[in-house]
Amino acid sequence: MLVLTRKADQEIVIADNIRVKVLEVRGRQVRLGIVAPKEISVHRAEVQAAVGWELVTSFCETPEQDGQDCPYCI
Repeated sequence: MLVLTRKADQEIVIADNIRVKVLEVRGRQVRLGIVAPKEISVHRAEVQAAVGWELVTSFCETPEQDGQDCPYCI
């Protein structure tokens, strides 16, 4: 595992097309902004563990949702 230290408003880049930006640090919580191509699914780990990866990805890929306003996506 690669461990990086970042401050608010700093970013990391993954594979030239995924950006993770620290938006805010408040106490023990960190708000992250993630920009990734549409074909890359981004979900919180606890959601994936709770409902299962297949359910999350199938919900987000339905024609009605198309990844928009998915309650499980960030």
